[in-house]
Amino acid sequence: MTERQPLDEIDVKILSELQKDGRVRNNELASRVGISEPPCLRRVRSLRSRGVIKKITATLDERSLGYEVISFVLIQLVSQSQATMQVFETTIAALPRILQSWRISGDSDYLLKCVAPDVEHMHRQLLQFSAMPEVRAIRSFPVLGVAKDAPLPIPPADTPSPLP
Repeated sequence: MTERQPLDEIDVKILSELQKDGRVRNNELASRVGISEPPCLRRVRSLRSRGVIKKITATLDERSLGYEVISFVLIQLVSQSQATMQVFETTIAALPRILQSWRISGDSDYLLKCVAPDVEHMHRQLLQFSAMPEVRAIRSFPVLGVAKDAPLPIPPADTPSPLP
């Protein structure tokens, strides 16, 4: 694990503005955070190279694109061996309607976020999971509505440590 580099107040402002609008132009971003354009661009590039900014992307509405069913699916594998997990992860990586997959602890091994155009397609996807020899159990939780969808909280600027 790499050591986290501190964020200063300007970095925090930049991250906050980019979460609001990832398409903001550098000149507008610089103006919003109170610095000139060249240092603003350098800071954004630094935040990207450090991995703080993973990517800038559009957030699409599932339903407007025909995916009427969103479901979270818990998967329990037959084994937690590295080989079993690798086979499962490789298999689901090829399935386009699995939007996200998290390896978790507890009674299940994975939590998947899936979309489908309708209930029948979601049912087929669940049957596809149950046909995988690595899968022991499946629990599906269809989404009825979104109660909260917030950006990632940005930690406050790190205060510099006093010199020894």
